[in-house]
Amino acid sequence: MEKMFEVKDGCLTIRMPEEMDHHKAEEIREGADEYLLSGRVRHVIFDFSGTRFMDSSGIGVIAGRYKKVSSYGGKVVAAHANSRIRKIIMLSGLTDLIEIVD
Repeated sequence: MEKMFEVKDGCLTIRMPEEMDHHKAEEIREGADEYLLSGRVRHVIFDFSGTRFMDSSGIGVIAGRYKKVSSYGGKVVAAHANSRIRKIIMLSGLTDLIEIVD
């Protein structure tokens, strides 16, 4: 099984699950915050390469991590999002806060 969290050069990559719903949100929130509190992480990348579904709890996870890292000048990026996930991110207004990359 692929690791969900990976830190490299001050950047935390979170491999999002196939279905990002309220069941997974708490696990990701807790795990990410643990890394953020360690002081080893400045930026966060949400890797959506395997994600097919995301509800509002996923938006909350992203927005919450943005709030934490932006307080010390960090950035949040959404990577490898399919068209459905991109649309959810755009409609939620998160593109005002984060960057979407391929």
